[in-house]
Amino acid sequence: MSKKVVIIGAGPSGVLLAHYLLRRDNQYQVTIYERRSDPRLMSFSNARTFPISLNDRGTDALYQIPNVEAAVKRVSLEMYGTVFHQAGKTRVTTRERPLVTLDRTNLVILLLELLQAYDNNRLNLYFNHQCTQVNLEAKTATIQSLTAGENHTVPYDLLIGADGSHSIVRTAFLIHDLFEFEQKYVLNDYKSIFLAHPQAHPEIKLEAGKIHSWRTNDGTFIVLLHQYDGTMGGVILFPRQHNQVAQLASCEDVLQYFQQHFPEVGQMMTEAEAEAFLKRPIARVLTTSCSHYHYSDSVLLIGDAIHAVSPAIGQGCNAALEDVAILNSLLNETGDDLKIALEQFTLRRKKDAHALTELSNYSFPSSTRLFIEFILREQLGKLLHRLLPQQCPPPLSQLVFETTVPYAEILRMYQPWITKVKRATERQQNQPMN
Repeated sequence: MSKKVVIIGAGPSGVLLAHYLLRRDNQYQVTIYERRSDPRLMSFSNARTFPISLNDRGTDALYQIPNVEAAVKRVSLEMYGTVFHQAGKTRVTTRERPLVTLDRTNLVILLLELLQAYDNNRLNLYFNHQCTQVNLEAKTATIQSLTAGENHTVPYDLLIGADGSHSIVRTAFLIHDLFEFEQKYVLNDYKSIFLAHPQAHPEIKLEAGKIHSWRTNDGTFIVLLHQYDGTMGGVILFPRQHNQVAQLASCEDVLQYFQQHFPEVGQMMTEAEAEAFLKRPIARVLTTSCSHYHYSDSVLLIGDAIHAVSPAIGQGCNAALEDVAILNSLLNETGDDLKIALEQFTLRRKKDAHALTELSNYSFPSSTRLFIEFILREQLGKLLHRLLPQQCPPPLSQLVFETTVPYAEILRMYQPWITKVKRATERQQNQPMN
């Protein structure tokens, strides 16, 4: 008899997991509940979120599903390096293996469309439905229709919490002994940036096939990526304290700020884009950490529900997709024994999830002095690894972006650097406001 799987959250990891489960013969019936509207029915300008960069961790998980690779390539670009812009000068780092960049919403849409290949008798999708409560002992979830305002109780054999950093499924764990959970807001907040017509300014040389980054002395930095449709998108991250971004009050303020501090971006930004930036809410970066990720043989947390991280090194989505591939491997290894597979997921993933938080928060320093040191370390590390590959590991960014080396192993190799940046960041946070 098929097991009833309820997935809360139709982000990339939740929808990808549905693919994996539905490919396991007829063992699982899958129902997905998502509190947002169906992105396939919205205009892309309203549905688009922000560009994400996928490395082998993410693409290896995605491309095991038939037709996903071709679909991703239709709406993505490959990035072979990063250009750091500073005071009119540039510094370029290159990659041997490209990152795949695309809008997060486009990834969700293509995964949803490919779900249509499966038997409708084994799959149900409900948008505008949110989970409000979970009864772990009874194996039921309370689902509220946001359009009808009605609640109904849904039984499950396996419940997947893919519902993000503010996970309702995870909340149910808190009433049980021996579950420890920690959340922190990191130093930086962020806003998304979209530039519709960067090609209208040919005098600004932003090389295709590269990620572009700018930073100021106060720790504010911008990351922009070319998109397949000719636009550019990215984020501006800025310290919550001592920063002007949160104080911008008009379209003129926005344009003046970018033209003064990030002149290339300011020249490409139109009044309409400045207005949209102004209206866009500030996003707080919440990091999460849990003592375990499963309950008995019936509930599992994945993605941001267990390891929400800063977007600074672009690993949040990669790690979430990797979660799905690891769970699928465990189901293969255990013959779909959920009790063993879920236990092993916690054991196998916990060290990497905790290491990912450290790497995301402290790989890239906010101070200009330490950032210059970071660039020099990267260049020297690349040279030494090329000359002495057995004695010298690849540089930190190469390990994160171009390999599938476990995050815990990367942290072990670069713990002294992470500790140095962490201490500098803590000193900065403790400085009194002027």
